[in-house]
This record gives sequence, C-alpha cells and structure tokens, in this order.
Amino acid sequence: RFSLLLLNLEEYYFEQHTANHIINKGHKDERKFRGSLKICSKSIIFEPDDNIQPIIKIPLRDCISIKAPEDNEGNNPFTRDASGGISVLCSQVFLIKERNVIAPYKTVRGRTEHLFQLDVAGKVGDVVQTLHQLYRASCLDKMGDQAAMITAILQSRLARTSFDKNRFQSISETLHMECKAEMVTPLVTNPGHVCVTDANLYFQPLNGYPKPVVQITLQNVRRIYKRRHGLMPLGLEVFCTENDLCSDIYLKFYNYQDRDEVYFLIATYIENHIAEHTAESYMLQWQRGHISNYQYLLHLNNLADRSCNDLSQYPVFPWIIADYSSSVLDLTKPETFRDLSKPVGALNKERLDRLLTRYQEMAEPKFMYGSHYSSPGYVLFYLVRVAPEYMLCLQNGKFDHADRMFNSIAETWKNCLDGATDFKELIPEFYENDPSFLVNSLKLDLGKRQGGKIVEDIELPPWASGPDDFLQKSQEALESQYVSEHLHEWIDLIFGYKQKGSEAVAAHNVFHPLTYEGGVDLNSIMDPNEKVALLTQILEFGQTPKQLFTTPHPQRIIPRLKSLSRTSSHSVSLAESPVSPNEESFEDLTEESITLAWNNIAKLKLDKQYKIHKEAITGIAVPCNGSSVFTTSQDSTLKMFSKESKTIQRSVSFSNMALSSCLILPGDTTVISSSWDNHIYFYSVAFGRQQDILMGHDDAVSKISWRDRRLYSASWDSTVKVWHCVPGETLSNKKHHFELLAELEHDVSVNTIDLNAANTILASGTKDGTISVWDVTTATVTEYLKMLFVCLFAFFLCTDSRHLLSTGEDCCFKVIDVQTGMLISSVTTEEPQRCFKWDGNTILSGAQSGELLIWDLLGGKVTERIKGHTGAVTSMWMNEQCNSVITGGEDKQIMFWKLQY
Repeated sequence: RFSLLLLNLEEYYFEQHTANHIINKGHKDERKFRGSLKICSKSIIFEPDDNIQPIIKIPLRDCISIKAPEDNEGNNPFTRDASGGISVLCSQVFLIKERNVIAPYKTVRGRTEHLFQLDVAGKVGDVVQTLHQLYRASCLDKMGDQAAMITAILQSRLARTSFDKNRFQSISETLHMECKAEMVTPLVTNPGHVCVTDANLYFQPLNGYPKPVVQITLQNVRRIYKRRHGLMPLGLEVFCTENDLCSDIYLKFYNYQDRDEVYFLIATYIENHIAEHTAESYMLQWQRGHISNYQYLLHLNNLADRSCNDLSQYPVFPWIIADYSSSVLDLTKPETFRDLSKPVGALNKERLDRLLTRYQEMAEPKFMYGSHYSSPGYVLFYLVRVAPEYMLCLQNGKFDHADRMFNSIAETWKNCLDGATDFKELIPEFYENDPSFLVNSLKLDLGKRQGGKIVEDIELPPWASGPDDFLQKSQEALESQYVSEHLHEWIDLIFGYKQKGSEAVAAHNVFHPLTYEGGVDLNSIMDPNEKVALLTQILEFGQTPKQLFTTPHPQRIIPRLKSLSRTSSHSVSLAESPVSPNEESFEDLTEESITLAWNNIAKLKLDKQYKIHKEAITGIAVPCNGSSVFTTSQDSTLKMFSKESKTIQRSVSFSNMALSSCLILPGDTTVISSSWDNHIYFYSVAFGRQQDILMGHDDAVSKISWRDRRLYSASWDSTVKVWHCVPGETLSNKKHHFELLAELEHDVSVNTIDLNAANTILASGTKDGTISVWDVTTATVTEYLKMLFVCLFAFFLCTDSRHLLSTGEDCCFKVIDVQTGMLISSVTTEEPQRCFKWDGNTILSGAQSGELLIWDLLGGKVTERIKGHTGAVTSMWMNEQCNSVITGGEDKQIMFWKLQY
C-alpha cells in the first residue's frame, strides 16, 4: 500500500525498519500493530501489515519531541519489556488508505503520542539521531535552507554506500562506470547508485524500494534521450520499445558529466543496432505516410523533452474536434474541427481581444496567457480516475472541488474556449485505446457537484456510444484528411518557429517567459530560497517544449488516389503507359507492383555485362520496346547496343569531344545527346544519321531533359535553358525548330537538373553545391539553397514534388523539402555515390568503388552491397516497373541487372 506518492513533493524516502506501533501502552485498551516504519526527509510513515488499518503519516514539522526513553525514567512506558522503542509526540497526524480505500487523507489534530518498537533494538540510537537531523531541517524557516540541509544528508548517505556488485547478472560483466543518481517517476524521485557494465544498465535505490535493483539489458535498448529535468540538463530516459509512450527508466544525475558519460556508454553500445532518429527524419517518415499523425506527435514530444515520468513536461496533444453536441460526428466537414493554426487561447476572438488589451498595457516581460497549455495539474485533471494517488500527492491529500473536476468532454472544451485562465490542450490518452481514464472504475468518492450530482464517469458527447467509441472516433479524427493537411500548423505553434519571438507574438502564442527553455538560468541564482521558490513555481506552472524547428514545418503529402479501387488504379496505369498491353514487355504498373519491386530491390542480380566503350559511360537510354540500349561515353561516341544479338548495331561520333548524356524522344525515333563541345545533337534511329544540331551554349552541356516538347539543357556556362521544339521531318530534310523560352542564370557551372512529374518545378545543381528550385511556368527561382558547398553529382525530385534527394563530393545523401528549403535528412556515406534511384525511402546508388548499394534512408544505413563495376558507377537507368536496371561505369562496361524474386 505504501508508495512514494505518500511523500510530499521533493521529499526522499531514506530507510525502513520492521516495528510495532503501540497505542495506549500500559492501559487496558493497549493495542499493538505490526508493520514497517519508514524514515523520510520530511515525515515519519508507519505502514501496518493489516490492510484495514490506516497508514500513519507524521510530518516532522508537526513533531513536538522525538526520543528513545531511558530505562531509569519512572514514567517510561518501555521500561518493563519494550526495548528498541521510539516515542514521537506530535500536534498533527494524517491517516491514509483506511480500510485500503484511496480517499482524501484524514487529518487528526491535537497532541498525540506514538510509540514505535523496532525489531532490532540496536538501531534505535541511529534512527533517533537521523530523525533529529531531519527534524532540525524541517524546522528551518526558509525552503531553500531546508532543501540544502536535506540534500547534504542525502549526499552523505550516498557517499557512504556504493553499488552492490553481487547484483550483477553475470560474474563475467565488466564495470564501465558507477555514479550517484535518482530514478524519476511522476512527482517523485528516488536516490541511489547507477552502474553501467558491458551488458547492462543498473539502478540500485538507496532505500531498496520498489525493488533492490532495476536492470536494463543494453541489447534491448531501442531509444535513449537526454532530458532537461527541473530546468537542468541532467536527465536521461531509456526506452526498450520503438513506439511506446512510457520509458523503461528515467534517471536524473547530480552533474551533467555523469549524465553524458552514461549516455555515451549506452549510445555507443546501441549505435550498431539502432539509427538515432532526428525530428527531421521523423518528419520525412510522416510526410510520406510511413508513420501516423499520432506516432509523429509522440516522437516530437519525445524529442522535445516531454516524458510520462515528468508531469511538468508531460506529452502534449491538440484538441482536434470542436463539435461535442451533434449526434453524428461528420469528419468531412471542416467546421467539425478546431482551427489548428491558432493556440487554444486565440480560438475565442472576444477572449483574445481582452487578453491582448491586457498584454499591450503590461510592463516587460510581457505574456498573453497567465496559465500554460500543459501542467501537472492539467495532466492529473484528466487522469484523476486512474491516478488518484498522484492527485492526492500534488494537492496535499485532497481531491479538487467536484465542480472543478473533469466531468464532461463538452464542458471542458467550452471552458477552454471561454474560461478566463483555461488554455489547456489534451494528453495522448485521448487518442489511445485505454478508456479507463474516462470511467470511475475504482469507485472513488470524488464528491458532489452543485445540484447534488455525484461525480462518476465522464459525460461523453452524443456522437459517442461509449468510452471505447469516443476514443475510436477521436483517433479517426486525428488521422483524418483535414488534420493531416493542417497538423503542421499546430506543430509550428508548439514545437516550431511560432513558439518564440516575433512569430509567436503574431500568432498570439506568448506565455510566461519562465516557461521557455533558457527562460531562467538556475545556476546564476545564488539565493537558495529564491531558487527553490522559482523552481517550484515553474514545475507547477508547466513548461513549453524544447523548440525543434525554426522554419515553417512542411505540410503532409496527402495521396489523392488512395480512394481508387484496384481496378481503376490498373486502368490509370494502362492509360499512362507508353507500352501497348499486348506487348511482351508490358507489366502491371500499379503502385503495388512498384512497391513490391522496391521491397525486394536487394534481390537485384547481375544478368549480363558488356564492354562497349573506350572511356567512361555517361548516359543510358532505352526505347519502350526494350530491344536495344543507347549509351553515350567520354570517348565521344553514341552507341546502339542490341540486347537480342548482343552486338553494337550503331556507333556514331558527332565531334571529338566527350558526350555527357542522352535521351530518347517519345516515339523512339530520335535520340538526343549532349556534348562537351557546347552542342546538343539529334540522331535519327530509323535513318542512322545526325538529323539536327542545337548550338545553344557557350560551354559544355552537362545534362539534358525532355518533357512535353520542351528541351531543358544544363551547361557549364552557368545557365539552364528551356527550349520549345517542333520536331523536324527526316524525309523532307526539314530541321527541328527551336525557340528559347527561358534562360535560368546561375553563378557557376550547372552539373545536373531534374523536373517534377507535373513539369512545373525544375531543380538545378551546380559545381559549388548550390541547389536552385525554379518555377518553370514563370522562370523564377523559388528557393536558393546553398546546402552542400561541394560539387553535386546527382539529385532527384520525388514524384510528390516535395522532396529532393541530392548527393555530391561530400559523401552525403541529403533530403530537402522543396517548399520550405528545410534540410530534412542527411546520411553520411563512406565514399561518393555517383548516381542513384529513389522511391522516397529506399535508395539504389552507384558508388565510386563500383558497387551498387541499397540504403534505408529513414534508418540511415546500408542494407545491402552488390558487387558490380571495377570503377565508379557513372550512369544508371531503371524501367518504370522498377525491376530492371542498367548501369554504366568508368570501367567502360554496361551491366544488365534483374530482380529475381
């Protein structure tokens, strides 16, 4: 029945002794209760073995005397047969859990004497001495002085003990480090010793509670986070699960050096097993639909120091639904939802106007809201029915007034809209599967409301048939299209760029300065009383999450074709495919088959290889029927290789300069090649001759692309040019007609370009690592990203037009959000990757060494290495079905690869 929640906030439990509690000693109605006497830093607690009897808590500050009576005292009730006795005379005592019922504490006022007889009489002297020390601390006038004295007693006890090495799981374990720390659970901390070995993390509580040792196997650790606890960078939280809300252990250290060393030891152990996720990597997963809105918010909370073990930094989730009166919840109507672009305090314009008037008249430091959106009181407001002991701990043994309790969803929402000081958001439990916090299953006596109504279960909205249905519909609302399209706006307020500064002011999102990370430097406050008072105020008021983003958060990508049936999806791909259905090479191009191919990309096998050039291969193009392959090379030739006869059928040289890339025009009758001689050559396949030449640049043409009768050419002359082309007619010798539509100027040589599927966005990459994103329709630059500072080899605009993946000489894959310019992910490679294909998650890349590498971009690691060329892979082609690949290399070879399921 005893728990650390019976202690006051910031109180420690030191030791326990088996004892008898003797009432009315020497009288006819003398009674003796066996149990455990617990010595705490601010109280004495006796827990009887008999569950019917109440737990007795005696605050040390209410003690009149604490002594072990001497044998020669004539009036000593212990003189006959009671050795090992301690007498406590006090003016007030609390009775807790009488008849084992969780209820507000009963207070017994008046002078009473309590006699405790220890089983081990020899410990009486030490116990009384400890109690006298703690009593002196509790009698000090100022909280800071009390805290300092209790801390000194605690540190002295920790210094006299060490971790018991007999608790190691194995005698062969190697000790890496040992230090003092506290295990953190909601509202309480428990001091003890931390030990890290080569196999386990251990915590041994000083008091042996709740068990002699807590052990975490390092092999099971999945996530580890440094935490800010009590505004200081001293916390460390360890998870053995990937997605759970609650951790396996939360530790608070006495100095950041110990914390960082333990973090380093555990992180070093797990780094080979687990990739450390950043906010940006989770953002990419969320944007692409790999994780749900709920999972993403959970990960952001974790990264922003929010923890279930710290009620002042409990995970915060948004109010989503605004309709609590309809009988049916319609998730297709925008008015069903709360405006996620505004904080709760700004949802009601009339209230906001009053708050802004006060804000403008306020002296610095100004704030708009006098309370926070998340605090220990608000968390327990929602959870009182499942965590009543936490509420009693927070509120000194009392529940809140019945009318102020969490009684109704609609009533709470209305108060958040209209209340003068109520701006609270929700907690994760509203979007999970356990409805117990909505039901008074413990049959707690939570009082009566005005009008005589007893506080029982939560009153649910009409559209919910019960607690489970309420949570199910809340989950559906959180994952709905409306929320997916607007959740980034709420993230901007809570975790992002609208959290602080002028953007916060403009968004009406300004809270008390003490709630922000860095709002106060506790180390600079020398007065211990001021420090304790300030810390208490901040912890009870609530804290703003750590800021994770300083630029606008990108919107989620909402798939528009998800509602299509399998049949209609199939017919869409038929219409889009340039291959007629009766041709042998036709394959189902549905999203499912492409996903299947990428899921099995590691099964890519070398089919055939041919050495057909004299220098490195620079470009590969394949006609729709797949019967032949066109390649360009630095040896200045364009070659046509027949897959059927395995011979070179055409070889043409337009000049003595290297060719840099090639492509086939729709209809498969014309191949275009770009050259280092500044020209672009048009070659007729049917007539086997040069058909046309475009002299459009002043330096080498590095890359070309063709979309909708438009040719896009990148050049070392620092331009990208957009041409409108009217094809020529070979028979009449009519030349192509070229009209220059746009010239996109750069500062240095342009190495590569790519366009989105809609042909509206063009990205260009230069020799110095600058990426420019252009609006092709207006020929204006929308983003100018100096991201890399190294020569770019290749990049690829994802089909969603939102993400760009680049690689260059810096041996990094970088994912950039096209709309915001934010660097979302960066993965370091051992060597330069010269070319690649990407499905949004998995990358197939050609390395400098000649290997083909398969990357899990979200995990940040290589999942497969495939031996290939003997020199760098310089060019790569993949078919639409993503199950056939051709690569070209510096070894002058082309290699044909096939997926073998």
